[in-house]
Amino acid sequence: MMKSTATTISDYLADMPPERRTAIEKVRNTIMAYLPEGYEETLNWGMITYQVPLDVYPDTYNKKPLMYAALANQKNHMAVYLTGIYMDENLNQEFESKYRETGKRYDVGKSCVRFRKLDDLPLELIGESIAAIGMDEFIERTKGLSARKTKKG
Repeated sequence: MMKSTATTISDYLADMPPERRTAIEKVRNTIMAYLPEGYEETLNWGMITYQVPLDVYPDTYNKKPLMYAALANQKNHMAVYLTGIYMDENLNQEFESKYRETGKRYDVGKSCVRFRKLDDLPLELIGESIAAIGMDEFIERTKGLSARKTKKG
């Protein structure tokens, strides 16, 4: 992972080579167009994040905001983190199926989609995935996951 030392989104974007900045900006615009109300865009964890504000939900295990999605410039690729769909097996399977139907290279990690150029990414599907879970529902799902982990532990 390529950790940025930028302190603002503008600085983060300015630190990128032009072709990466253009791709990240287009994905960012897609995310912002589909992002459900309430989430905030900020720079956190060295990437552009879309998160639940702490004043809305402060009861997190690490006292940091819940990350719903993120956008990152990595050393060898760019990545969109889709925490919301990866916490739901049905949404995850539906995402994979729709992604593969596009014919684009399906390159995923634990909660991210990696891409080397903008053409590798189905922007409309990314937007639909961002729109899939409203903030209140995301908080409730997170609470449910935390409760299940506590019972197992």
